[in-house]
Amino acid sequence: MNRGKPRGFARLLRAFDSSWKGLRGAWREEAAFRQELVFALLAAPLGLWLGHNGMERALLVAPVLLVLIVELLNSAIEATVDRIGFERHELAGLAKDIGSAAVLLSFVLLAVVWSLVLLER
Repeated sequence: MNRGKPRGFARLLRAFDSSWKGLRGAWREEAAFRQELVFALLAAPLGLWLGHNGMERALLVAPVLLVLIVELLNSAIEATVDRIGFERHELAGLAKDIGSAAVLLSFVLLAVVWSLVLLER
């Protein structure tokens, strides 16, 4: 039995606190996250306004949120690689480049979905 670990609602509160700390840290430390969050705060309401029904609204807003999610994961990878060491290593660079590519592809997905939904009309 895990006596030291919170359970139930206390576990939920601790998880929310950790998530909030992560969002605050990303805002404070990651310029790309700040830029993408500002973009999301503009694009998400626009997607809600441009969508004609619930499905279109979901299709327009979901990839905007996905960009933020992928950026958070990319930032976590970069922080972990930097924590391990700052010396140049081929695998460390590759990990960071792959994370960056994931962010790029999330933006490509956003552009494709918005194009398909909005040009359908």
